[in-house]
Amino acid sequence: MPPSPKRPTIKDIAAATGLSPAAVSYALRGLQVPQETQDRVRNAADMLGYEAHPAARALASGRTGTIGVLCGSLQDLWQQSLSSALGRALLDVGRNALIVDAVGDGGREARMSKHLADQRVDALITIAVDPRSPHWELIAQQLALVSIGDRLPKASTVSEVVFDNDAGVLSSLTTLAEAGHRQVTVLTPGRGGAADRPADRAVLQIAPGLGVDATLVSCPHDLTGATEIALAELQGERRPTAFFCLTDSMAYGVYAAVRDLALTVPDDVSVLGYDDHPVSRLLTPPLSTCRWDIAKIVEAAIDRVVTALDTDRRRRALVLAPEPQMRDSVGPPSGPR
Repeated sequence: MPPSPKRPTIKDIAAATGLSPAAVSYALRGLQVPQETQDRVRNAADMLGYEAHPAARALASGRTGTIGVLCGSLQDLWQQSLSSALGRALLDVGRNALIVDAVGDGGREARMSKHLADQRVDALITIAVDPRSPHWELIAQQLALVSIGDRLPKASTVSEVVFDNDAGVLSSLTTLAEAGHRQVTVLTPGRGGAADRPADRAVLQIAPGLGVDATLVSCPHDLTGATEIALAELQGERRPTAFFCLTDSMAYGVYAAVRDLALTVPDDVSVLGYDDHPVSRLLTPPLSTCRWDIAKIVEAAIDRVVTALDTDRRRRALVLAPEPQMRDSVGPPSGPR
């Protein structure tokens, strides 16, 4: 069996260009040498088939080329779509994604963010479980931190891509109020009555002005857990006439509970979602919801991470407006409760 061809080295490029190995190393990293020399070295490297070893490149630059993506819960189908889109986009800009799941647990989120920092990721993109947690302040001191969805008020992030929850909640609750709903259960990934997330606080501020009695109920993202919560609400003493779900995945649990009780959407119960996962269009009836543009979110987040890493500059937060997607899951209340 013939020996494997020798991998070209910096010394080979130095011999081909007549430069010192140190000058070649600087040129490959774009440091301390004229652009003409950089071009000559890179052309020689291409001709020789030279590729920098990832570990050596990381050692030389002080960077790993890896960006952490810390998701609040990958049981949420919308977050699955977002995280996979972030992973693809990071590859397109020469970075690798390390995707981690906090499973809806604020304590686990704090531990996993510290673990990612200890793993020396170059930056962290997070869809936070607990945006007000004090641990974010320390993480932001260790690496470039970009938040998606909610602001991190205790952290000095390099930028944020945040949702206009006031507009989204106002649009959703207005839709229900105009249809005649007064008793509404709001399913939230937060702690229910604690109203510790921006969308939760918007619900409590906006609902009274619309004449809506909105009850915040903490709910998991998974279908089984969301179904159990919805069943408990529908079988309670004050059955809601409508559900407003702060993720579409929770709305799927409401549909399942309605089916289990031999009810129908929207004749017996109206349902609104909040992120427009593709599955929502396939339900019977299709789910009315608010769309947050994943392509725009990913583009903005990646742009802000790359800017922070390459230029050490912070960017202004981008606030995204909701895009209401009205379908057939909202109707008038079926009668007094």
